[in-house]
Amino acid sequence: MQEDFRLIVDLVTVLAAAAAGGILAAVLRQPILLGYLLAGMVVGPAGLGLIKELVQVETLAQFGVAFLLFALGVEFSFSELRKVKGISLGGGGLQIVLTIAVTAMVSLGMGWVTSPAQGVFLGAILSLSSTAVVLKCLMERNETATPHGQVMLGILVVQDLALGVMLAVLPALDKPIEEVGLAIGWALLQTGLLGLGAVVAGIWVIPPLLRLLARTESRELFLLGVVAICLGIALLTEHLGLSIEMGAFVAGLMISEVEYADQTLNYVEPLRDIFACLFFAAIGMLIDPIFLWNNLELILGLVALVFVGKFLIVTPLVVIFRYPLKTALITGLGLAQIGEFSFVLASEGQSLGLVSRRVYLLILGTTAVTLVLTPFILRFIPQFFAWAESLPWLKGYLERTDVALEIADELPTQNHVVVCGYGQVGRNIVQLLREHSYPVIVIDQSESRIQEVREAGIAYVYGNAASLHVLEKAGVSTAQGMAITLPDPMSTRLCLKRCLELAPDLDVVVRANQDKDIELLYQLGAKEVVQPEFEASLELSSHLLTGVGLPLPVIQREVQQIRNSHYLDLRSEKPSYQVSRELKEATQEMNNRWYPLPPASPLIGMTVEETDLRRLTGVSLMAIQRADGEELDYPDAKTALQSGDRLLVVGETAELAAFDELAKGEAAVPTENASCQWLLVPDTSPVAGKTLAELHIRRQFGVLIQAIRREGKFIRFPDGASDVQVGDRLLLCGGFYALNRASQWIVPAIEATPVLPMPFTTVAVSESSQESPQAEQV
Repeated sequence: MQEDFRLIVDLVTVLAAAAAGGILAAVLRQPILLGYLLAGMVVGPAGLGLIKELVQVETLAQFGVAFLLFALGVEFSFSELRKVKGISLGGGGLQIVLTIAVTAMVSLGMGWVTSPAQGVFLGAILSLSSTAVVLKCLMERNETATPHGQVMLGILVVQDLALGVMLAVLPALDKPIEEVGLAIGWALLQTGLLGLGAVVAGIWVIPPLLRLLARTESRELFLLGVVAICLGIALLTEHLGLSIEMGAFVAGLMISEVEYADQTLNYVEPLRDIFACLFFAAIGMLIDPIFLWNNLELILGLVALVFVGKFLIVTPLVVIFRYPLKTALITGLGLAQIGEFSFVLASEGQSLGLVSRRVYLLILGTTAVTLVLTPFILRFIPQFFAWAESLPWLKGYLERTDVALEIADELPTQNHVVVCGYGQVGRNIVQLLREHSYPVIVIDQSESRIQEVREAGIAYVYGNAASLHVLEKAGVSTAQGMAITLPDPMSTRLCLKRCLELAPDLDVVVRANQDKDIELLYQLGAKEVVQPEFEASLELSSHLLTGVGLPLPVIQREVQQIRNSHYLDLRSEKPSYQVSRELKEATQEMNNRWYPLPPASPLIGMTVEETDLRRLTGVSLMAIQRADGEELDYPDAKTALQSGDRLLVVGETAELAAFDELAKGEAAVPTENASCQWLLVPDTSPVAGKTLAELHIRRQFGVLIQAIRREGKFIRFPDGASDVQVGDRLLLCGGFYALNRASQWIVPAIEATPVLPMPFTTVAVSESSQESPQAEQV
């Protein structure tokens, strides 16, 4: 076969195999680059041996590395880096230095390498994490704008930027030990001079050239010019003794701040993806599956060492930069892998003779395994925290670290509105409220956003809006309303649930990140759920319908009906199995339990509205599974509980225990024709400082105290030994007249404020509850 035609056959073989491997990886919900690596292993010399001209394929694959780093430079954003500049520059830089130092010492001590230069090279490889895998996982979970997402992306940006420096210094590590220092200094000087030249060219040369190309209005000429710039600068750096990869990255940086950066990236991305596919497939061709199998135990040990080591380096660094422990733990777990650009360093290092082929193959195998495991680890994190918070000692430790980092000097104390999240939506809400002179408190965990709030003179609490401590500092219990505009679904759910623990009657409006979150948020107690895409559809439709002559009252009535129906008219109908799967995925990230109703449960025959589970126990009912197998997801208020039902409930451990008492009949349950209301105990109340057994509230007024809320803690169904303290909120349930008498006694007239009771619930004492210790309070 002719040599030129052989190359074409090899290229077609590699691309076809890579496409098949990528499809397989996507079906298995794995990073696509792992599919490319697998494809290279299959068609390479150690696999089926279909590729004959490996050197020519590798030469073309080098274009893939160049375009990868060029696109990375174009995508690099100093504005994004500034959002988390402290942890990015400080924490990211320290993480790289510490990883290199620790790896060099350990590898030298264990005899894995024979020189400090090789140890530094190995540390550089391990210091990089996977931007592609982490970003994909964060985007799938809508977590790119969360605190841990911002921290991870900030550190990854610094790692990507450090890659350019590493590639510049790498050739210097190949020098004799006595010349290494001088060689590194010369490499850094060359890098600095190259950077200075790039800044000059980026200001005075590149922008006019791109404008000239853009004025031709020819896509082909623009792409040709950009590719020529990229490869030309890459070849220049190669001629100067630096790497092609370094030059490509610098070329991208030169274009990143030009107005045509997005257009450039848009044109180059297809080329980048094709040649990058060749690069990863070529890396796969170098992997020997037999070698991996024979060294599987060692590779798994290295994987464990990498995960544990990077986790122990990253997590404390994030804590040092004043982020909560949860954010630090998620960041540490999320960055505890080796990244795809480590392949670039490893390949360059092998060509320079810094590592043997055996060590090189071990690096490739370890990197591939860590990339496979990362998505599973990030998916497991919510379940890990749910388990951790079920342990009292561990939950207390986690909560102590999730405190308000900073509080404004003057905060409104009552009738204010709390806005959780100061993104674009939150910023607009605050602006409108302030224009009407309503007091506002902003909660946000972003350092840059809190700085904006501080400069604007807005009251704020700097911390995690899903933390009970932070919500208490924001005065949620005395607020008039709350808007939740947090960027990720998990924080939104936790914030909603915990704010209603502090203020069960609070008017809470929530932005749903996805349409599948709408019913879940209503079920958790939101008064109103807004989905931005649906709202945009309603506003556009209203304008058009008004323009064609439909009366405005009719339009307004129809729009309100759609909102009242939770956008059901706009949502595509999903099969029941899909709704059930989405519900289970959502509740997996929260503390949940499938609870079988006892045969003699007093809840049987009552509707969801009558049970009032959220108010009485704190749990939220998500689904009902009937005895015949039928499943009712997101049951409405009129759904009746039946014998044999299994209930999917979400709540804290203590709330689930209170629900267990209620369902078994060990505590009082609502029936008919009575009310429940919360009362705040003032310092002038006659009940302050006394136990429930001393007060005899049931005997005097015929009402029950179903719960006591104190400093964010709940006592469900308190017994006679429970005391009442100033500042407590008491949940009283009983007849309307009895409630009025009891409330006037507990809250003296001078302190009393009108409280509207909830007319749909009643409390009666079952026989079992009359015999329980709780009966002492009444």
